[in-house]
Amino acid sequence: MVEILLYAFGIMYTPGPANLLSLNAGINGEIRNTLRFCMGVACAMFMLFLLFGYTGALLVTPNSQLVISLGGSLYITYLAFKIARESKGMSEEFKSGQVETRQEEAQKKQAATKKIGFRSGLMLQLLNPKAFVAILPIVSVQFPAAQISGASILIWSLLLACLAFGAPGSYLLMGSRLRKLISRPRYFRLLNFTMALLLLYVAVEIAYSQVYLHL
Repeated sequence: MVEILLYAFGIMYTPGPANLLSLNAGINGEIRNTLRFCMGVACAMFMLFLLFGYTGALLVTPNSQLVISLGGSLYITYLAFKIARESKGMSEEFKSGQVETRQEEAQKKQAATKKIGFRSGLMLQLLNPKAFVAILPIVSVQFPAAQISGASILIWSLLLACLAFGAPGSYLLMGSRLRKLISRPRYFRLLNFTMALLLLYVAVEIAYSQVYLHL
């Protein structure tokens, strides 16, 4: 079950649209509205985990578990190497100012609401492809492997939603408290590399326990 938390942490806490929006809001001192934005992100993840958690439990059969586990471990490995490789590119973007441009583009998407809040966080995460990248391997592979079903899905969905709240929340904290620190690209390289290692560990564990031991 620790692998579920590690995978969710590795996916949710790497830079993405919600996290970069919170980072920018923290730098600009928009704390109150952004906390509501983080709640919106968490509620969206809770809804998605419940939806796919209960439907996934019906769709995943023991016969398909081996194939799904193999595909899941390969996909997580791909994500780990992608994140590790992109950490170098992020360093160059910090130097050239492209990260700031990405933040400005994300803010333009929220221009109709003027300020980010609960509704914008909810809608952004419901339409965020990264949310589905985080959810599907958990509900289709890791939940069945850990025999999480019934009421346990509700409990785990709530726990993972709290983890989802902490992702943009931590970027908000970095933006408001550590402005000089986050301007140094090597810290973001270290963050991405650490997340990549966590994802790789989860991929190896799934491949070993759910594929190799069952062959």
